Amino acid sequence: MNILRALLMLTYPFFSSLAKSPNIVLLMADDLGFSDLGCYGSEIQTPNLDQLAWNGLRFSQFYNTAKCHSSRVSLLTGLYCDQAGSASLRRGATIAEVLKSAGYSTWMSGKWHLDKQPTDFGFQRYWGHLSGACNFFTGDNSFRLDGKEWKIPEILNGRSFYTTHAITDFALDFIREGKISENSDPFLLYIAFNAPHYPLQAPESTVKKYNRIYDVGWDEVRKKRYAKQLASGLISPKFKLSPRANHIPAWNSLNESEKEWEADRMEVFAAMVDIMDENIGRIIEVLKKRKVFDDTLFLFCSDNGGCPFERTTGRNLKPWNPNSYWTYDASWAQASNTPFRFYKQNQHEGGISSPLIVHWPKGLKATPGSITHQPGHLIDFMATFIDLSGAKYPKKINDRFIDPLEGKSLVPVFLDRERKGHENLYFHFGSDRALRQGRWKIVSAKGGRWELYDLENDRTELTDLSEKNPKRVEMMSRIWFDIAKNKERLRGKALQPVKDKIKKLSFRKDTSGQLGK
Repeated sequence: MNILRALLMLTYPFFSSLAKSPNIVLLMADDLGFSDLGCYGSEIQTPNLDQLAWNGLRFSQFYNTAKCHSSRVSLLTGLYCDQAGSASLRRGATIAEVLKSAGYSTWMSGKWHLDKQPTDFGFQRYWGHLSGACNFFTGDNSFRLDGKEWKIPEILNGRSFYTTHAITDFALDFIREGKISENSDPFLLYIAFNAPHYPLQAPESTVKKYNRIYDVGWDEVRKKRYAKQLASGLISPKFKLSPRANHIPAWNSLNESEKEWEADRMEVFAAMVDIMDENIGRIIEVLKKRKVFDDTLFLFCSDNGGCPFERTTGRNLKPWNPNSYWTYDASWAQASNTPFRFYKQNQHEGGISSPLIVHWPKGLKATPGSITHQPGHLIDFMATFIDLSGAKYPKKINDRFIDPLEGKSLVPVFLDRERKGHENLYFHFGSDRALRQGRWKIVSAKGGRWELYDLENDRTELTDLSEKNPKRVEMMSRIWFDIAKNKERLRGKALQPVKDKIKKLSFRKDTSGQLGK
């Protein structure tokens, strides 16, 4: 028996009742906001994910890095992005490399968005696109199958090619070809959906399911989502709904044609989330048929909050036309991130707060349908998987010297216990920065002045306490710079001091179809 696993059985007695390490299905959505699932407050139909939540565990304070590629680095390595060497992963081991050494089959389907290919980093099987985004109907030239170029067909498995369906088709192929059964070795399946990242494209029939749903506008959608979050206990009533940002117009200030356009593009976003959930249902169904569902740890998260970038072109084309290129902007992105402020790239809660749904019938000891308010982060997946598999974290892989593991296991949370969390949680992307230390968080947007928030009483970051607590701000900012310089190895502009004023963010509304800011 693996020595580490034997020690874990002494620490966590439930391990002794498990015949083997669990299968792991790790699902990541792309540009999905905190409130975009039904079980997190949304009106979007996500019955499969909701069922996993009602029978599993939801996190109310789970963090990403606020950007696509950096979140993927942290998810894969258990390290902060630049600590791991960013897209090169030159100082990080991947969950595939580590779990493969513990006897796991390792498969990935979906978006990569890093250097080289998944098959260069421990994944035995891979299908997907290496790019950060692509046309959902026609793809791009970066699609690969097991390291080899893969051409996009018009028809795949009897229906028109659509990336979300195809990602699931290949994931199911890997399960079938791996002959997964009750008696097979455990597997890691990492599915990185590109949905609902722009371009907003979806089949007509699904888009029309949401016809007129968003005619009420973003102000009303935010209020309804917030009310559902309060009713479910996901959000405490002491955390007030953040006000509509000053760069977002009131819905009722728009003329009728503007309202129609805005509602239309949110309908497409909803359809993309709906289709993703439908495909997750396909995975659940197959694992149940193979009698391994109860032995499988499901984890569902997102890489960042809703995206505020207005980049629509070809507005005159319907979103089921492959030549279309719609996005939504800050207006709907703030609704996606309900009840928080700001968006993808920003290190305020709207940018870094993910849903995390955990489902594992044979291992999860938390009350089904419960919500944990213990903070967690994408860097915690590696440590969690090491705990569950008995794998050993390496110091070197080939010519890569691996940094010490940064994340901490989530297993105590799965067992309905309090875990000793991170002393500091560090955040950085571009000129956006943050550090969380217990209840306290400092955050700087676009190099602006440090703000300070008491997240125990003000998770939506409405009352800046920096002027009342300058010593705490100074102390925490020193820690941020120490991590940035000595652990992340940032240099130059990335280490410039913050400004002495809060920098106001502005987003140019562009309904003409031209490239926005």
